[in-house]
Parts: sequence; structure tokens; C-alpha cells
Amino acid sequence: MILDATILFQIAGIGIIVAMIHTILKQMGKEEIAHFATLVGFIIVLAIVINGLSDLFQKIKSLFLFQG
Repeated sequence: MILDATILFQIAGIGIIVAMIHTILKQMGKEEIAHFATLVGFIIVLAIVINGLSDLFQKIKSLFLFQG
């Protein structure tokens, strides 16, 4: 896990792209697809966050159990 702002910029970029797609689809009258696109974006961000938390817990586990 990289402890710089890369993950934050990835999440922000996904959020901006999903917001643009949602707005465009909503203006076209395709609200169901717009909500689906928002849901897909949320799932992608959730996967990134879960991966980061998994790395964090592995580091904490190795710290307290003195494993390499």
C-alpha cells in the first residue's frame, strides 16, 4: 500500500467521471442507467478501499505478531 495521495486522487477521479456520466445520462432521460453507473462507480471505489484496508490490517498483524 502506497501511503501518498495516489489513492485519494484515484478515488476523486473516479468520482468526477461518475458524476459527469450520471449528469449526462440524467439529462438524456436515462435515469435508471445513470443510477446503475453511479452504483458501478461506488462498487469500484469500495473495492479500492477494501484492498487498502486489507493491506493495513496485514501490516498491523505483522507488526503485533512479529511476522515478516
